[in-house]
Amino acid sequence: MNVKQQTRRAPPIIDQEGREIAPEQLDPEVHGFRFDFGNSSANPFGNLTREQRLARLDALAKLLDVAFILPGTNVRYGIDGLIGLIPVIGDIITTAISLWLVREARALGAPWHLTMRMLGNVALDGVVGAVPLVGDAFDVMFRANIRNVKLLRRWMEKQPRL
Repeated sequence: MNVKQQTRRAPPIIDQEGREIAPEQLDPEVHGFRFDFGNSSANPFGNLTREQRLARLDALAKLLDVAFILPGTNVRYGIDGLIGLIPVIGDIITTAISLWLVREARALGAPWHLTMRMLGNVALDGVVGAVPLVGDAFDVMFRANIRNVKLLRRWMEKQPRL
């Protein structure tokens, strides 16, 4: 242990009512429990490079839009199309995931005009996707997440490398 780790105090433990709990009041197994990823590669929220973050977004977009092939055809679909089969809730879930992709793009520094275009793709996918049957087919064919990652990738390629 270095000096910094020895002098660092644990944050206060707060119960459900917002009151602070003294560490002595906890069971020995609970005392000191925390998620500490450190510099581990197991930390999904760690400090990733721009390329790693873009690769993660690309993998998620492929999972959402083109992960599977309809047997006997060349039609590709993803879990967006499957979850979208659940009326209302499925479309809300997939739209929320798509919005997370847009938020990540914004965190990568995407300008407002690119973000608005990405939001337009998500909105179109969400609104038309909510229509029974026709919307499910539209989800499979439109592939908003793949479109958004391509837009982001094109923008990032034009940016100077630091």
